[in-house]
Amino acid sequence: MEAFARAVHVPVGYLFLSVPPDKALPIPDFRTMAGRDVVSPSPDLLEMIYACQERQSWYREFAKVTGQPPLAFVGSATTEMHPEAVAAQMRETLSFHVIARKECSTWEDALRLFVHHADSAGALVMVSGVVMNNNHRRLDPEEFRGFALSDPVAPLVFVNGSDTKAAQMFTLAHEIAHLWLGASALSDVGAKPEQTYRREEAWCNAVAAEFLVPLDSMRAELKSEERPVEAMGRLARVYKVSSLVVLRRLLDAEFIGRDTFETQWRQEIRRLQTLARRGGNFYNTTLARVSRRFVQAVVVSALEGQTLYPDAFRMLGVSKHETFREIGRNAGVLN
Repeated sequence: MEAFARAVHVPVGYLFLSVPPDKALPIPDFRTMAGRDVVSPSPDLLEMIYACQERQSWYREFAKVTGQPPLAFVGSATTEMHPEAVAAQMRETLSFHVIARKECSTWEDALRLFVHHADSAGALVMVSGVVMNNNHRRLDPEEFRGFALSDPVAPLVFVNGSDTKAAQMFTLAHEIAHLWLGASALSDVGAKPEQTYRREEAWCNAVAAEFLVPLDSMRAELKSEERPVEAMGRLARVYKVSSLVVLRRLLDAEFIGRDTFETQWRQEIRRLQTLARRGGNFYNTTLARVSRRFVQAVVVSALEGQTLYPDAFRMLGVSKHETFREIGRNAGVLN
């Protein structure tokens, strides 16, 4: 029984209850499925939220001790504001303009640049496809794409790294829009414009789309004689975003109709899902999973004796001192 409890990631006492306990999410749940709230979060999702809340709580205290001021962008917007205006503010604050993206070789490079700029602006950006560093506990993108934990000095965004690379950039922009609202949220929406009774989600989607591909700019780039599939590929290279984001904006600009959009969307989803997953450097992956800003703070705090090494190891998901130091070197705080 104890082995089974470990395998399904629940306390052994749960197995003696006549009715499963109600596992309430600690943050607002904006996920929807056919217009209904999604219930019963998985142990993997709950553990990931709790881990990020612990990291955020630790960083909040670290920020106060080191005298970091509140971030002006957190809670600076409302859903009454035009998405175009908020998207422009986000581009300015994060220094993620179209011109900067054009210098990237690929849109995947642009995604890494986006994460770096958001992290530099003060947000803790964490991208992981597994629970902590356990590769046997893969996070399900069908359950959630990401979440935001709003805080004046330690805003945190988590992006489900098991989702396609194409989806991750839009998720990151969507969750950062939640920080602009000053609201924590769990989301499962993608770039596809769909009906939702969640006003906040529709607003954040509109902001994310405008942030990544400004509509006025794209309209100036359109060629009337160009076929949709050609326009999609060309504009994806221009704006360094995924083809799905461009496809959504072509629909927003009324360059294509809904039927054409749905056909192209299904074809692109199939194509992206067949792309092979590639491994990466362990230390770079760890920096992405827990945020470079967070790693730098934890390493410095541990070296100064402010944080116990076991606590630092747990929050970074490592078990060896040498691994800890190597992560510190990759984060730029150790020689």
